[in-house]
Amino acid sequence: MPYELVTIPCLADNYAWLVHDDGTDTTVLVDAPDAAPVLGELHARGWKLSHILLTHHHADHTQGAPMLEAATGARLIGAADDADRLPPLTEAVMPGDLIPIGMQTVEVIGTPGHTRGHVAYHFPQTGLLFSGDSLMGWGCGRLFEGSPAQMLDSLHRLAALPGQTRVCSGHEYTLNNGRFALSIEPGNAALAARMATVQMQRAAGQPTLPVTLDEERATNPFLRAATAELAAALQMPGADELAVFTELRARKDRF
Repeated sequence: MPYELVTIPCLADNYAWLVHDDGTDTTVLVDAPDAAPVLGELHARGWKLSHILLTHHHADHTQGAPMLEAATGARLIGAADDADRLPPLTEAVMPGDLIPIGMQTVEVIGTPGHTRGHVAYHFPQTGLLFSGDSLMGWGCGRLFEGSPAQMLDSLHRLAALPGQTRVCSGHEYTLNNGRFALSIEPGNAALAARMATVQMQRAAGQPTLPVTLDEERATNPFLRAATAELAAALQMPGADELAVFTELRARKDRF
């Protein structure tokens, strides 16, 4: 399916994402940290915004939405479970809902953990996953409102998607997340190779996202909590996946 994906840096380290469906001239925005750079990109490309999808209620993902909605007439869509904390929605959705947008059908995936009502959006026809602050580049979101068990379950749900799915998360945190991963497994060659790539990308001013789910499954410690290697690296041999994940998240919070 012909489409264009545009990464828009916003604020200090946020990303907004535009997906333009060439066949129907439909343009979707995922998360709205700031209206001005999004409006500038739309104007430069001659695109009309049709939908705004919000992953969760935090201001650095939503504060640009009211201005963008007013300026473009786009439909504003977010989680019903968070509707009381989001800007007024055109449509409130639940996990498992399917949203028809242009030639695509977008799947809403419940991903509580970072917040209680967090959702991700999967575009199966174009192989894109917009994960907000749940699955991050080489990491996962901090647990502000959920438990380790909730976040681990959310990550299982995302990790089950096809390996070539391209993960588009909400922040440019990959370099720091990689430093943490290497602090746990300094001898892991796959982590070292990814770090070399990420360092080159950032030195050139390039985003490290999107990244394939296959790469995340191979190198992201929060997706590898069930492995004996990671348990051993944490000096937790024989520990179950949830215990390892909980320890990883606690160490990352202190990192």
